Parts: sequence; structure tokens; C-alpha cells
Amino acid sequence: MKTDVVKIDNQGAGFSEAVYQTRKAAEFRDVDKKGSIQLQLMTEEMLSLIHSLTGERKASFWLESEGKRFEMHLTTNSVLDSENRSRLISSSTANRNEAAASFLGRLIDAMEQAAAKKPDLSDDSALDEAGEDVYNRLIENPEWDRYEQSILRRLADSIKVFIRGELVHITVIKQLAE
Repeated sequence: MKTDVVKIDNQGAGFSEAVYQTRKAAEFRDVDKKGSIQLQLMTEEMLSLIHSLTGERKASFWLESEGKRFEMHLTTNSVLDSENRSRLISSSTANRNEAAASFLGRLIDAMEQAAAKKPDLSDDSALDEAGEDVYNRLIENPEWDRYEQSILRRLADSIKVFIRGELVHITVIKQLAE
């Protein structure tokens, strides 16, 4: 079974529809309340993860299921800088870009990584204001605290990230007990 494809936009339209489609798919497959809540939470965290790392909310979401096996899919187009590309790939359970599975795929991936824009670190005004007590310390990115990643990794059986050019595709797989 495949749900309707839900379009998500920057104003948040489609977010609740994606969660609704997930809930309806769980009902259709006769999933218990706990399993349904887990699937809905994974859907919400997928949408938040992609927005946190790409800034994009123009995405397509759908869910496929067979028995009690669920695959949640999210695709978007985004130009990722090297840092966010690395963060997104680190969200996968295998810590790799699934689009780079073949020799040609690895070659293309290597070229895309080399061409990826480096994050702009030229704004060091925080260092100037803070003075010596932050000298030589790593400053965490306040925009992403890895919350979505930790929730997804805890609940999902598998998270796959495919990045090819500007196309980003995330698949989250969960097998619930029969």
C-alpha cells in the first residue's frame, strides 16, 4: 500500500496531512496505538530534520507499507553545503550516501562533495564579543542540536539517505511486531 504523496511547503502546509496519512496507514495495517504513535513521531522528526539541515520545506512525503513493515519517504531539492551534507549523511544508520553504492556512484559522490560549497565561517563577531574565554574552543552550531537525528535513530530500524546533485531523498524503515 502506498499513501497519497503529500506536498510540504515553507509555510508548514502539508505537515499535518503527512502525519494524518501516517496515522491512516497505521490504522489500515491494524497497528496498535504505541506503533501508530511511533510512526507519527518518526514522520514529524523526518520533516523537522530535513528543514533543520536544508532549510527547505518544499518536499514530498509518502509512506509505503506491506504487512507491518513501513517505509516513510521524503524527497526535496536543495543545494547542501559540505557541512549540512555531512550532517544529513551522518543521520543515516549506515553513515553513508546510499546513492554512492556503485563505483560510478562513488565517483559522482566524490565530485559532488568536492564541489559542495563550504560553510561561511567568516562571521567571527561572537569571538570578538566573548573575548579570551572562548579562544580555541569549538563552538557548536546552535541551529541543529541533533534532536531529530537521535529520535529517528532510536525509533527506526533503518534510515537511508540518498543525495544526488540537488535531489535529497530520505527513507525511514520500521518493522513493527506482527
